[in-house]
Amino acid sequence: MLRSMYSGVAGLKVHQTRMDVIGNNIANVNTTAYKYQAINFSDVMYQTSQHASGAPQTTGGVN
Repeated sequence: MLRSMYSGVAGLKVHQTRMDVIGNNIANVNTTAYKYQAINFSDVMYQTSQHASGAPQTTGGVN
């Protein structure tokens, strides 16, 4: 269940980033020489993978 919470939070963060970019584009629509910003999947993937960690290493086990 915790993994689904993390997936939901990650989706919300991506949505927030997209809304920030759209809001910035709208706010600067009349600014001279402003070039719009866009976000794509590779940008989001790069940002997400920087904070990722591998699975914990377990040695041995209990039978």
